[in-house]
Amino acid sequence: MARVLKIVALVLGVAASLLGGLWLAQGLGLVRIEPIACVAECAPLEGPSPTWAALGACMLAAGLAAIVFSLRRSSKLRGKD
Repeated sequence: MARVLKIVALVLGVAASLLGGLWLAQGLGLVRIEPIACVAECAPLEGPSPTWAALGACMLAAGLAAIVFSLRRSSKLRGKD
């Protein structure tokens, strides 16, 4: 069960890190991507946005934390019960 949890954490961590990195880059104004498949009126992000930069940094940090958690060896494997 713990192995499945770590695999899920790794997959979600990688996805969150990539998405957070994109949001951070867009929030800092380094990347500009036109909206795709809008449901309502979509306005492209014009210029830097502190909100998206902060959200991206938080998502990137959470994703990296999930990756670190998933790659840590359990104490049972190291012989420390």
